Amino acid sequence: MRSNLRVVVDMISSFVLGTILLCGASPVDAAPQPAPEKRLLTIDDVASLPSPGTIVPTAIGFAPDGRSLTYLLPERPGSTTRVLWRLNLAGGLSKVVARPPGVGETDATVSPEEALRRERQRVRESGITAIQRAWTADLAVTAINGDLFLARPDTPLERLTQSPEPKIDPQLSPDGSKVAFVQGGELFVLNRAEKSVRKLTSGAVEGLSHALAEFMAQEEMGRSTGFWWSPDGSQIAFQETDERDIPLFTIAHEGTPTPSVETHRYPFSGKANAKVRLGVVNVSGGPTRWLTLAETGEDFYLARVTWENPQALLVQVLPRNQKSLRLIRINVANNMRTTVLEEKSDAWVNLHDDLNVLPTGEILWTSERSGYRHIELVKPDGTPRKVVTLGSWMVDSIVGVDPVRREVWFLSGRANVTQAQLCRVSLDGGDPLQITLDKGTHKATVAPDGNHFVDIHSSVTQPPRTTLRDRSGKILATIDDASADPRLAELSLATPEIVEFRSRDGVRMQGAFLPPKSGGNGPLIVLLYGGPHVQYVSDSWNLTADLKAQNLAQLGFAVWKMDNRGSSRRGVDFESALNRRMGTVEVQDQVDGVHFAASKWSKYVDPNRVGVNGRSYGGYMTLRCLTEAPDVFRVGVAEAPVTDWDGYDTCYTERYMGTPANNLEGYRKSSVIGSVGKLRGRLLIMHGLIDENVHFRHTARLIQALIEAGKPFEVLPVPEERHSSRKPSNRRNEADRIVRFFQETLAPVP
Repeated sequence: MRSNLRVVVDMISSFVLGTILLCGASPVDAAPQPAPEKRLLTIDDVASLPSPGTIVPTAIGFAPDGRSLTYLLPERPGSTTRVLWRLNLAGGLSKVVARPPGVGETDATVSPEEALRRERQRVRESGITAIQRAWTADLAVTAINGDLFLARPDTPLERLTQSPEPKIDPQLSPDGSKVAFVQGGELFVLNRAEKSVRKLTSGAVEGLSHALAEFMAQEEMGRSTGFWWSPDGSQIAFQETDERDIPLFTIAHEGTPTPSVETHRYPFSGKANAKVRLGVVNVSGGPTRWLTLAETGEDFYLARVTWENPQALLVQVLPRNQKSLRLIRINVANNMRTTVLEEKSDAWVNLHDDLNVLPTGEILWTSERSGYRHIELVKPDGTPRKVVTLGSWMVDSIVGVDPVRREVWFLSGRANVTQAQLCRVSLDGGDPLQITLDKGTHKATVAPDGNHFVDIHSSVTQPPRTTLRDRSGKILATIDDASADPRLAELSLATPEIVEFRSRDGVRMQGAFLPPKSGGNGPLIVLLYGGPHVQYVSDSWNLTADLKAQNLAQLGFAVWKMDNRGSSRRGVDFESALNRRMGTVEVQDQVDGVHFAASKWSKYVDPNRVGVNGRSYGGYMTLRCLTEAPDVFRVGVAEAPVTDWDGYDTCYTERYMGTPANNLEGYRKSSVIGSVGKLRGRLLIMHGLIDENVHFRHTARLIQALIEAGKPFEVLPVPEERHSSRKPSNRRNEADRIVRFFQETLAPVP
């Protein structure tokens, strides 16, 4: 229905216009229809998710024959229940081809383990929330409420299993004849033709599992799966995870009628990590062949696994200190191991998903060796590397490879770091060609043959529009237009102004400003994140659809956002400035941002009334701003904050800080606990009591330190919420409390 809206509107408009002309009247004689009156935001609007105009197609994929594509999207504007759609490229309209039984997956209907996977993947929708496609067949599989369903072209979902044990991470074999999945910590394979299920692994116990990505991989390394089909469908590589050396961490559920506890094996910085090994098993069954990934006794992470061909794996091994990354080739028959290439860094090596193996055996790869991420072409033996792109700009990611034309498609902020454009370049040399031209942010899915791509484009003035385009960028069809969201017609949303300025060190910074709707000189609220791998300021609709910022501006506050050093997409030097000293240069840059905003928009900003608010790393930054720059930041709301890095996980913390043993002074200086004596402003802390990522223990330790330092503060504990609040009532309460706290402490102009 959504994707047909534009066609229906055009047909109705043509019919109405024709009727007017036949009756002898001109279009000018028709009474103009007044535009609907816009209204201001309410707290209920702020607490509602997703924000208006932000629902876009997900899981977009082209069929193997290139004749159609499928994607997940709700049927109605404003809904969050996703269904499976199909669009034939030769013509026609998108249509729904599969709906979930009942409401589909929600947090309430999945197993506790799957609910945690949804939290780590930041999934909030219901219905069909994820699908996995076969490589060579037009089939897809999905798990709904613990059972498996098959999606065929133009037919309802076919139920494959019906049993109480939840199936996790289903994946079709390349030809679609089999489905592998994890159940009870073991790997199984279902043969569709024989309707039989075979168990491929054994020995799982509490703390030991097979074919599941461990917590560190899911939360900090961007890897959600723990097994991989071979190209010929005869073998599966899988990981074994042994967490038994990691002590249990207990979280109490005290906001329910019946108290209960849950336990996690959480690896704290400097402490024991999970032990991971990689094995290969035949789909027909038999013993596992265990592979050698590193030298005996080496502490490492299994970062990525890719089948190069049916005989060999390409495995990315990340040493625990994360200052290098080895791409190794392993012969799965004889366990022979060779190093193809190695990345090294004085700070840390960023992981990516840009590895592609060409039919020629060449390996396509991205590297930050030059100081910026760029595309390289590597011979099968790893040498020599041929640089495909180069310059003082970043390749964000490879989104398509055309081996016939020898072209690679990629996204980049080459011309403007606040934007993202789709580009294409020949593997044999030449300048990149920018395919998308509309200013703003583009996300693309490219067909395997390189003849089409799907583009999701938005800007601060344009809600996302999803289109099918040919290889030149010409629009062939509109798949979805988020501007159809009915909330956009009724809500008054201002457009943030994106600006560039120089810090005291001469570093180029980008920020975004919303003036107070009242127009008077009022307090400034700094909304921030400030940590690695995030860009807060971009020319995208998400910047405009931030209803917290919009609501504060409508209530008389000026609002400022900026990306300090440590943020992504600006090169290695910019990002690694916080290496081994978190909470230092970031605060300095935020101070410079406040001074710039107060100077440029002096008629709107009272520099003596500045508040700050952020969640997670943004919560940590809120506390650091209040303690390290109390003359600038007078009040703050810290949500789910890290307070001392010795209480956070190994992979994330040690990447940027090293271990407490080898960077004791860095940990001490970066701790909020030890600096609470410098706090002079008003502070509100908000934290979910069952947060399994940033434990409430961080806030508890901060509270004790504040008490001992004799500092006043306020706390809003949120029972039965994790790192992000998922219940509407809790989100509403938090949004209301933030507004009232800033009104009480900063007294905005009415």
